[in-house]
Amino acid sequence: MATIKIDPMTRIEGHLAIEATVEEGVVTDAKSSGTMFRGFENILKGRSPLDAPHLTQRICGVCPISHGMASCLNLESAYNTSPPANGRILRNLVLGANFIMSHILHFYHLAALDYVNTDGVLGGAIDKGPWQPHYVAPDMVTDPATVALLVGHYVQALEIRRKAHQMGAIFGGKLPCAPTFVPGGCTAVPTAENTAAFRGLLAEQQNFIDNTYIPDVLTVAGAFPAYFGIGSGCGNLLAYGVFDLDNSDQNKLLYRGRYTNGIVAGVDPTQINEDLKYSKYDDAGSGLNPADGVTEPEVGKTGAYSWLKSPRYQGIVHEAGPLARMAVNYLSGDATAIGLIESVLGTNPDISVLFSVLGRHAARALEAKLVADAMDGWLDELDLGQSSYEKVSIPRGVRTGIGLTEAPRGALGHWITATSRGKIDRYQVITPTNWNASPKDDLDQHGPIEQALIGTPVADMDNPIEVLRVVHSFDPCLACSVHMLRPGKEKAEAVVYTRPSI
Repeated sequence: MATIKIDPMTRIEGHLAIEATVEEGVVTDAKSSGTMFRGFENILKGRSPLDAPHLTQRICGVCPISHGMASCLNLESAYNTSPPANGRILRNLVLGANFIMSHILHFYHLAALDYVNTDGVLGGAIDKGPWQPHYVAPDMVTDPATVALLVGHYVQALEIRRKAHQMGAIFGGKLPCAPTFVPGGCTAVPTAENTAAFRGLLAEQQNFIDNTYIPDVLTVAGAFPAYFGIGSGCGNLLAYGVFDLDNSDQNKLLYRGRYTNGIVAGVDPTQINEDLKYSKYDDAGSGLNPADGVTEPEVGKTGAYSWLKSPRYQGIVHEAGPLARMAVNYLSGDATAIGLIESVLGTNPDISVLFSVLGRHAARALEAKLVADAMDGWLDELDLGQSSYEKVSIPRGVRTGIGLTEAPRGALGHWITATSRGKIDRYQVITPTNWNASPKDDLDQHGPIEQALIGTPVADMDNPIEVLRVVHSFDPCLACSVHMLRPGKEKAEAVVYTRPSI
């Protein structure tokens, strides 16, 4: 028996440590650890609720728009208002731009280097960062022409990502964080000029997705077919749904739903709880619904190994992310999702193959196309020159709210309780990576990434590339998920850099 420790896990957002126990070449146990405490929930206490959309966007530099969306929905729920059609559409367009940017970022700049050995390619000109240092495995793509092509696409993807940010900033005001996102809509006004500029940039995104991104994912899938059977995880999926098509909260481009123990069902947010047995928080808050949740750190807690909490739905482990969204749409009979998935897997496919490393990559690429194509239609629905928001006032009286949406990495929820004097009394956030990278819960059930690692073959303990491939397929984002060390305090929690893991 041997143990692999990767601390920190690189090519992700934030500070994640992975520990995997390997026996006879197979992972038999795993721990996923968030190694940093942040205090956004506590920072928000006592502030005006109208601060929340702007402060929570600073939780993460990769998916701030999703936090802005969740926070606006949260306050609109609390104050019983909704945006006009223009505001809803503009927020969808900015969020869609962020989805596309994030998916392209993930495949090319975070995950692709797990599959390609760039050593010596292009005359050795790239034998340095970000391509070095790295793990090397015999199964990696080494054909010089193929590697050079993919390296070229890596560089091209940097430009495409920049243009996705540029596109989102047209209606977002700027990106990564969008100051135009406010409760009651979006402060931008659509015009013929800015709509045409958005459409032109969107066409470039669609061309890249259709002719480069999806083909490259299929190339990797063809070279690594075994990874359709590795990293299956918990087998249960959860999606809050995203991209509202009206103000009903029911009609969405990507549906709200779950796949639990082989059955497609609805989502009742009252059935969500957060367990804390192995999390570095006071156990008094364990098992609570986030509407009643608390964030009370307990440094040095016996048995705890992560600053992530453990969200569960009806006590059951669920995976969130593009796989969950595409599978829920597919299993719910959405024609677009069916067409996209069957274009890759064939007619009436065995959907279980999506529960895998390559399944997650495929779902992410196909979702990028689904969202980009829908955005083109939403531009036609805008009422040019018309207002896109209605001002929200904060009445006296205790108010509670909930904002459920999706970030590129999965289900995102914000919960608020405001005091009678109009100040935040409680604010709780559950992010996608809280679901996916969570530690064991109160029932000792491993989190989704931990479960996906268990059973993974490891050929070389000095180059455990298989572990990286499984973890990277979830696209973890730890900055969102861990709940700021105080200067000079809790130094035992500092990250220890033990070895390169890229």
